[in-house]
Amino acid sequence: MPRLIVVIGPTGVGKTAHAIDIALKHACPIISADSRQIYRDLPIGTAAPTPFERQLVTHYLVAFKELHENYNAGQFARDAAELLKELFTQHETVVLVGGSMMYVEALCNGLDDIPEVPQQIRDEVRAMYQQSGLTWLQQEVQRLDPVYWQEVDQNNPQRLMHCIEVSQVAGKPYSDFRTQHRATPKCRDFDVEYVLVERPREELYARINQRVDQMIADGLLEEARDAFSKLSIPLDGAVQLDYANLPNSINTVGYKELLRYFRGEWTLDKAIEMIKQNSRHYAKRQMTWWRSRQIGK
Repeated sequence: MPRLIVVIGPTGVGKTAHAIDIALKHACPIISADSRQIYRDLPIGTAAPTPFERQLVTHYLVAFKELHENYNAGQFARDAAELLKELFTQHETVVLVGGSMMYVEALCNGLDDIPEVPQQIRDEVRAMYQQSGLTWLQQEVQRLDPVYWQEVDQNNPQRLMHCIEVSQVAGKPYSDFRTQHRATPKCRDFDVEYVLVERPREELYARINQRVDQMIADGLLEEARDAFSKLSIPLDGAVQLDYANLPNSINTVGYKELLRYFRGEWTLDKAIEMIKQNSRHYAKRQMTWWRSRQIGK
């Protein structure tokens, strides 16, 4: 049976280099499972594979979506599964690499169908957020789904609202749809081998801090400003902006913080420090996710 080697690990740990080493050894391509590297125009902030790395090894599902387009784990699973059918006719092994936990989960284990949320529920949750702020969202998620609370970006209103909406509609925690393991994954006709890349925490955090500094030096500010311009996001702080409804492409660590800098809400030093801090928090959530699935123990 063909084999998918899945290289996972926290942000900044060195997954890309590790995956390239494995791919070169097996003379096979790489599929990216990164929910932000799918977008064009964001190579610096998403740490996308460089042109040189893509010359070394063919990479798929990188930089193929426009900034305004939405894309989710279910779509990724379908696209990656179709791609694997073709690649496995030419290769016994293919490498999958990325830190987007839901992308990996969707492809390797399948996902339960998440119920559709009625517009009335969406409106009610958004109204409560606008009335009571982020603190209310955080308290509700802790109450409705303490498991997801440990994994989610706790300052991301969109993800918190989605958890609340689904939990209310389904009558059970949102994480039940995300974490359920199946004895027999849906429609999988390949073996999966996980490779968890780890480093000691202090070393990992130092790498994250250094990587953020390098991104700034490489032109992250200019990249972010261009992205905001293409998405028609106002940088004038006097113009009201709904941070809970940012386009998916830039609603992520690195761009969210710089948006507050460009709008005059934060200094550049604070924005950079918050990128580092939020990247470290994200790395911790990623490790919690993998270990909850008995990977790397």
